[in-house]
This record gives sequence, structure tokens and C-alpha cells, in this order.
Amino acid sequence: MKKFSVTFTLNGQAVEILTAPNRTLLQVIREDLGLTGTKHGCGLGDCGACTVLLDGEPVNSCLILAVQAHGHEVTTIEGLADGDRLHPLQEAFVENGAIQCGFCTPGMILSAKALLDRKKRPREADIRQALSGNLCRCTGYQKIVEAVEDAAKSMRTKKEAAS
Repeated sequence: MKKFSVTFTLNGQAVEILTAPNRTLLQVIREDLGLTGTKHGCGLGDCGACTVLLDGEPVNSCLILAVQAHGHEVTTIEGLADGDRLHPLQEAFVENGAIQCGFCTPGMILSAKALLDRKKRPREADIRQALSGNLCRCTGYQKIVEAVEDAAKSMRTKKEAAS
């Protein structure tokens, strides 16, 4: 099968890969680029475990062909931390006990990040809607919603302090 050159930005870094046209973005991220934070769940776009941000919007990477990422910006869970400093969403998930097995956590956090990037003061209903494409089998959703609420407050406070 013919392979195609695909160039995109991954977590702020330019990436160029040679891949078959039928490979998903999920496969390339995990298998070729070694970033295993993005999880393979259902493979049908139902569970959200494979959520990444494509140009800032949450997508199921199991449903996106790698060639479709050409020329775009992709963010995985590994791209949120700033060196050893966790992103406020990551910190809030830990502090609120919003993590059990952790399998759904990367997708949840990335979906929440997309929400907080466009809405600084989300209501609980906004958070629940933003996370509706992500399934958790362990914690239930209350602690996850509370973590997103706390992260939103923290991010606003930091931004106001910097102003």
C-alpha cells in the first residue's frame, strides 16, 4: 500500500510521518509517535478515551485518519503540562479525586480544556455537555465535574492575578 507524507503540529512541535492512508490518528499517535496517553477504547467513537484536540476542538482520534491531520494542530494529554508543572485541569483532577483507573482521564481533560478555552465561566450544564462524549466506568461524574469547575476558577484567578 502506498504511504503518504503527513506533516502536522503535535503538542507544539512539527511532526512529519510516512503512513498508510487507512491508519487512524490514534494509531499514529500511539504506535509511531509513542504517546500512549491517548487511549484506544471502543474504536467506534463512542467512549471518548481517544479524544485529542484538533485545532483546539475535541475529536475522537480513532475516527480521524492520520492523513486528515495534515497541516493541522494536534494536542494530546502529553502536551498540556509545562515541563514538570501540570496544567490546572490535570491538577484539579488529582486534587478532586476525579481519577480512578485513569483510562478515561486524558479524554475527559482534553474535552474540558476545549470547553474552558472558549468559556471561562461554564455552568455545570455546560461542563456536563462538554464531557458527554466521554464515558467513565469508575468514578461517576460528580468529581469530574467538580474538578472542571475548580480548574475554571483556578485558571480565572491566575489570569486575573497576571493582569
